Amino acid sequence: MKREDKASVSLKKILCISLIFFLFLAGMGVVAANANLNQVKIILSNGYEMDIVTTRTVVGEILEENHIILLPDEKVVPNQEEELSDNHTIRILKQDEEVEELAEENNEEINVDLLLEENYAPIVEKIITEQEIIPYETITKDVSGSSESKQDKVVQQGENGLREITYKTKYQNDVEIERVEISSVVIKEPVDKIVEVRTKTVTSRGSVSRTSASGNASTLAASVAGIEPVVKKLNASAYTASTCGKSPSSPGYGRTASGAMAKEWYTVAAGKGYAIGTVMYIPYFKNEPNGGWFVVQDRGGAISNNRVDIYMGTYSECIQFGRRNLECYIYEK
Repeated sequence: MKREDKASVSLKKILCISLIFFLFLAGMGVVAANANLNQVKIILSNGYEMDIVTTRTVVGEILEENHIILLPDEKVVPNQEEELSDNHTIRILKQDEEVEELAEENNEEINVDLLLEENYAPIVEKIITEQEIIPYETITKDVSGSSESKQDKVVQQGENGLREITYKTKYQNDVEIERVEISSVVIKEPVDKIVEVRTKTVTSRGSVSRTSASGNASTLAASVAGIEPVVKKLNASAYTASTCGKSPSSPGYGRTASGAMAKEWYTVAAGKGYAIGTVMYIPYFKNEPNGGWFVVQDRGGAISNNRVDIYMGTYSECIQFGRRNLECYIYEK
């Protein structure tokens, strides 16, 4: 081969190697440039948004690169001397415009974990039991008739009831977010308060003096004048001498625990809570010969403080009367 041909081949090799090396350097430059590219959003004061790609990181340099000039009444966030923020957003605002909205956007990513923790905290279910008062009701009865002079008399005190309620509740972050009633049980029923509207005159003494056919009635009424009676509702029954289990020939036949002989429309047997000699007025019998007035003279094995046994003349009267709950005015001396 001639010397000229060998020189030509060597020159071609050198050119090929140089070209490959140049292309390699150019590729490395492009890769390096791409590695430093930033995607930036620029929001102008009129609301227009620009998405640009730049290798710059200083706000002022990015604006200058994109030929954006601030007007005298405008400002930029971040400042022109500052580096790009993490959200790669530049906002141009009017001088008097607040930047709270931007601050909220910048904090969105920071607060994601906190928001997730608050909104997706585990929900805890609990079964709880509470007691609730059942208020009593007040019932008013007008028993005064056509009388214009009236007064209220409480004949039964009211008592609140009690209910136990079970709930299924849900809590999130120790805050109750749901409550559902699953059962309700009444532990104690309420007792109604009963008020009677009566004539202002004392019916127990005034009416008896007019209607009583027995001197005992007026005597008993006079003996308790000025004493405030205790009003109770007692379970009343009736008895006579023949129902006491004693023979008519027995010395104790018809004799009461007080030692006196039992009298119809006068004698009653009551529990030991009422002393012998206690006077009782029972309005149910106000039209009877005694005007409704009785004296506790007797006891009985089955007679408690919530009961009263009224002495009657015959067994048939006792059967006819039976048993009933009666209002009783008790005059304790």
